[in-house]
Order: sequence, then C-alpha cells, then structure tokens
Amino acid sequence: MRVLFAGTPDPAVPALRALLESPRHTVIGVLTRPDAVAGRGRKVSRSPVALLADEHGIPVFTPRKPGEPEFVEQLTELAPECCPVVAYGALLPERILGIPRHGWINLHFSLLPAWRGAAPVQAAVDAGDEITGASTFRIEAGLDTGPVFGVITEKIEVSDTAGTLLEKLAVSGAHLLATTLDGIEDGTLTAVPQSADGVSYAPKLAPEAGRVRWDQPALNVGRRIRAVTPAPGAWTLVGSARVKLGPVELVEDELPVGAVEVRKDGVYVGTATTAVRLGQVQPQGKRMMPAIDWARGARLGAGTVVE
Repeated sequence: MRVLFAGTPDPAVPALRALLESPRHTVIGVLTRPDAVAGRGRKVSRSPVALLADEHGIPVFTPRKPGEPEFVEQLTELAPECCPVVAYGALLPERILGIPRHGWINLHFSLLPAWRGAAPVQAAVDAGDEITGASTFRIEAGLDTGPVFGVITEKIEVSDTAGTLLEKLAVSGAHLLATTLDGIEDGTLTAVPQSADGVSYAPKLAPEAGRVRWDQPALNVGRRIRAVTPAPGAWTLVGSARVKLGPVELVEDELPVGAVEVRKDGVYVGTATTAVRLGQVQPQGKRMMPAIDWARGARLGAGTVVE
C-alpha cells in the first residue's frame, strides 16, 4: 500500500522505521513539522522523523499548516492510499482527510476513549493508572474520537516516567500500526466506534505543570514528578532559584510540608503525608547531580524550605 507518513518527534521514529521495513507498504512521502530552533546552541534542527526520511531519500513536506493550498495540491498529486499518523503535532483539516482512500490512521498512546489529547502518557502516569497502551483509529473531525482498529496494552511500572513508558509504547505501537495497515489493505479489519463511557482528556502540559506541589500527598508528588519527566520537567523553588528534580523515592518519615532535611543518606522533603527522598537534582546553569551533592554545594541549612 502506498502511504504518506505524518509524524515529528522521536516516539514517531519506530513507526516510520517499521513501515520502511515492511514488504507490504511503500512510504512515498513524509509530513512533519517545520525545522525548528532547539538545544542550548539554538540551532535550527530537522525533526527526528525528517532525518530518518532523509536517510532513505523520501520526500519530506513541512508546511506550517497542513491545510495550506500548496500541500493540499502536493498530497492530491501523490495520491497515497493511506496516511498513518504518529505524534505529528498539528490538527489535520477536514479538507485533506478524504484524500487517501483509506483515510488517516492515527497511532495514539492510550487506550481510547481514555486520555484523548496531546499528553496521554503523562496523564496516565499522573493519574496512577496501572495499565495503559496504544490505539490505532481513523481520524475524523473530533479530537481523537474516531473508530478504533486495534489496541495493545502496557503495564505501568512504579519506576516508569512518562519518558520510559513512551519509549516502550513507541516500539510496541509501531508493530500495532504496521499490522493495522496490513489488515486495512486485506479488508480484514473493521473499525469499532469508541465507547461513550470512560472518556477523559490529556491536554498538553505547560512548564508550570512541572512545579511540585509539596502540599499534596507523597504519592501524588511522586506521580507528578514521574509524569513530567523528561518534559516539561519537574521543578521547585529554593528561595528564588528554580531547581529541576528527577524522580523521588517515597519514605515513611514525616516532615513539615516543604521542609528540607539533609542527612548522610540523602535529602528529604516533607509533603502533606510522608516525606520523599530526592534523587537527581539540577540547579540553574548546572548539570544533573545526586541530591546530596547539590545540598552540600548549596550549603542547605536547617530551616530550608522548598516551594
């Protein structure tokens, strides 16, 4: 089947690679977000999906908006039979949904109808879900509302961050997407409408969502930090300085909310319930380091409070 793949970040790469390696499908083009400034050097960089497409000599399309007349014309001329989508990063206008004969098939990293939206993996970790997964569905006008072709499940480990969980789902989801396209081509798969029950939403997380609320229970604090790792990143204030935090360990000790206690075996912070022991910490302008090294260098004294 002739396909045009739409995707942008690293989690979309395994799916594109799976389609490139499939003997049943031919990737005739890639739709991705425009080159963007990124990193400390503020250099203009290609998306990970574009870089893989470049390696294979596949035409890459980077319209600012996929509804631009020039891209619509290009898509019509290419005449793909199907357009698989993984984390493309922009809404697809209705005017292009009907161009491919088999539509646009999205790989979404949740068990729909749970966690529709831009940050399903982060939402699942933050909510304390024990099981998540990925779904393939046909894109329609609504937000992740289209009928579902297939699902895979994945257990959320207590040590999982959004980043590690997404890495696993990207790999297993790539296989799901490839087999979904196989079934669509064979006519053996029928999309099933989503249930009206169990609908939940996962909007994109702003940097402010990473600020740790120490007045929450320790369990919630730990989940939120894992949910925003690596992006947008967990942080707290020590005085006026912002400090980034890696995942924490829940312990039985009790401390006042936000109170910091430096011990020989680590740095502890109080929450609304029991304390947590900090893991990795990154002060402004420095690298990530063990919390105990940070505490010694910062000379944190008695009475230190994080906010």
